[in-house]
Amino acid sequence: MVKKCFIKLVLSSKKLSSISLHLVKLTGKSNEKIHPKHLIPKNAAWFLEFLKDNDVVLDIGCGNGQNTLKAAAKCCQVTGLEIDRRQLQIAQKEKRRKKLTNLKFIKTDLEKKLKIKSNYYTKVLILDVLEHLHKRKQILDEINRVLKKDGYLFVSVPNKNTSWKKTLKKADLPFYSDSDHKIEYNKKEIFKELNKSGFEVVKLMPIIYDTPWVGFIDIIGGLSLTLYKQQK
Repeated sequence: MVKKCFIKLVLSSKKLSSISLHLVKLTGKSNEKIHPKHLIPKNAAWFLEFLKDNDVVLDIGCGNGQNTLKAAAKCCQVTGLEIDRRQLQIAQKEKRRKKLTNLKFIKTDLEKKLKIKSNYYTKVLILDVLEHLHKRKQILDEINRVLKKDGYLFVSVPNKNTSWKKTLKKADLPFYSDSDHKIEYNKKEIFKELNKSGFEVVKLMPIIYDTPWVGFIDIIGGLSLTLYKQQK
């Protein structure tokens, strides 16, 4: 009982993550309310080393355009898809501020088939998005369709088998890292899902941490990115 109460207390600290978004803006780290992890290059733009200047890139579920804008600074043409109008407004504002002409954002419902011609993009990003969707097989099939034959897909999804999540499961507590997640994966499951849509996994990279103190660490990030880097 004591252990479960402690876990519940620590679990509630994740709510502090939302406060970190406000702190990022209040402390002048960003003009918009964004998670501090997006301000750490190794987390926000791990995919950049794989992009080339002649790439045509599609960013699926681009949110406020953090990744899309970074890709556009390196590639010849980039498109971002997002359903949230407010997030798209933020992305468009930043596009204008940076005077990027090789970038466009399109309001898109990812639970529907994409209105994009086949065999067009050389690289596709779907980062922290797949787990939020019901029709995951459909979107992966659509990505396969719009990718060129020698194209690459970059995916990031939550790992459901971290030590912290296993502790939560043993305590019979919610263990998904986001209440909106429809699914979280182990290695075998994400490989199987990708294989079903015709993808072969060529590289696997662990990207971010998973800890019971995530809320407190995010608060640190809202106040100091230097200290935040040290925690990660």
